[in-house]
Amino acid sequence: MRLSGNLLAGLANSIWSALIGLAVVPFYLKYLGIEAYGLIGFFVTTQALLSLLDMGLAPTINREVARHSASGSLEEAGKLLHTLAIVYWGMAGVISLLIVSLAPLITEHWLQSKYLSQQTIEHAVILMGLVVACRWPIGLYQGALIGAQRLTISSGINIAMVTLGSLGAVVVLAFVAPTIEVFFIWQAGVGLVYAATMRWAAWRVIGRLKDRRFNIDKLKQIWRFSAGMSGVAVSGVILMQLDKVLLSRILSLEDFGRYALAGVVANGLYVLLTPTFNVIYPRLSALVVTGDTDKLIELYRSGTRLLSAVLFPIATAIAVFAEEILSLWTGNLSFASSMAPIVALLLIGTALNGAMHFPYALQLAFGMTRLPLMINVILVIIMIPMTIVLATQFGVLGGATAWALSSGIYLLMGTWLTHKTLLKGLGLKWLLWDVGMPLCLSLLVVGIVGGEVREWGYPNNMELFIGSGLAFFAFLLVILFSPRLRFAVQNNFFSAEPPMIEIKEPPMIEIKVNKVLRRRL
Repeated sequence: MRLSGNLLAGLANSIWSALIGLAVVPFYLKYLGIEAYGLIGFFVTTQALLSLLDMGLAPTINREVARHSASGSLEEAGKLLHTLAIVYWGMAGVISLLIVSLAPLITEHWLQSKYLSQQTIEHAVILMGLVVACRWPIGLYQGALIGAQRLTISSGINIAMVTLGSLGAVVVLAFVAPTIEVFFIWQAGVGLVYAATMRWAAWRVIGRLKDRRFNIDKLKQIWRFSAGMSGVAVSGVILMQLDKVLLSRILSLEDFGRYALAGVVANGLYVLLTPTFNVIYPRLSALVVTGDTDKLIELYRSGTRLLSAVLFPIATAIAVFAEEILSLWTGNLSFASSMAPIVALLLIGTALNGAMHFPYALQLAFGMTRLPLMINVILVIIMIPMTIVLATQFGVLGGATAWALSSGIYLLMGTWLTHKTLLKGLGLKWLLWDVGMPLCLSLLVVGIVGGEVREWGYPNNMELFIGSGLAFFAFLLVILFSPRLRFAVQNNFFSAEPPMIEIKEPPMIEIKVNKVLRRRL
């Protein structure tokens, strides 16, 4: 599968998932209310926190399948997949029991409700555990498909399941019962079907094994990388969910529901970020295996600039016209006016964080987990007191501000630490030209001009149309000032996969980098 095909499939998946997610929110608010929607937001945060128990296995299978796919030995990856699947399904049962046992404590001592009964909240938390358990193995099989660069298959399944889960939930709430319990029961059933379908697809791609047994030797081979990824995952989830965890305790469910709603808008940027990472990470891993450093650098820089050319104009446009977008979406002008600054701050943070997807993919492609772990730990140490102070003093707006500031620190510090070890001498060029130039053009064209347009008093629809045009113009300017990017896109940015080679030992470039890493860290 060509890189362009995988990227388009991933984008289609993300766009459809985001549109469905946005479309059903008004129905959820209608049938469930803002407090129950706050429980859905709490569920999303809980699911992210429980991903810590993954222990880095999903990104590990992604990397291993990509490596063995490049060498033509997918059967070895299949042995690892079968072994990890046994671990995953066992963990699903443990997670379910864990949440059920903690449900009374969470209901009584953590969540604050004005209108929902304690019994309703406790039932909802118990059902959250069932949903997480049913969906738990999906990440493993999805990682295998992405590593094999079969994003079209993974995306097709996800589109079908997201549609079934979201639209089906609206139907169930409308015609069965408008309760949060019914919502989570439906999600659990869809999650189980999702996991079974993804499992079938992964084995279709990798091929059935003749010897189907638990292979402890396979776990021994990957434990170092997996353990490192586990540390990265723990620190990363803490970093990404810290504001939500604190605000779920500080704010009422109603206010937390509003913050979760603002997060839905900001997380729309992951429509672009997630498929980009899913395509780039296995491709960079394969290029590390082949030792093609020139093509690695070309893909890294051109890919970053192309991502920035799309990401920053869109993020800036949504931030500038957040009030108009929220007003059209919710139909509530006062609600939109109060939410707009929160959405803008969350968008700034998410966009800056998104620019670091390429350095992060580069680190993992070289098998480095200590470096991203160190970066995340430093950011967590900075963000914890910053979030506590700002969220305590300013509530929802303070939490959003902490996210934006921490993402800016991540961009500057992460770039320096990454290129202090990998692709030396490239860091400043990458930051100024591949990230900084698209960001500045977006702020000038979309931010300043868009702000002036809002003062002209046009109707919301016209303002959004102008904002879209400004974002597209900023994108064209970035392309105009990027002859290297135009050349890469026209020639080999979307070329076929690297040639297959036999993996006998880690390539010399990886050995060299790992020695440098041990010496410096």
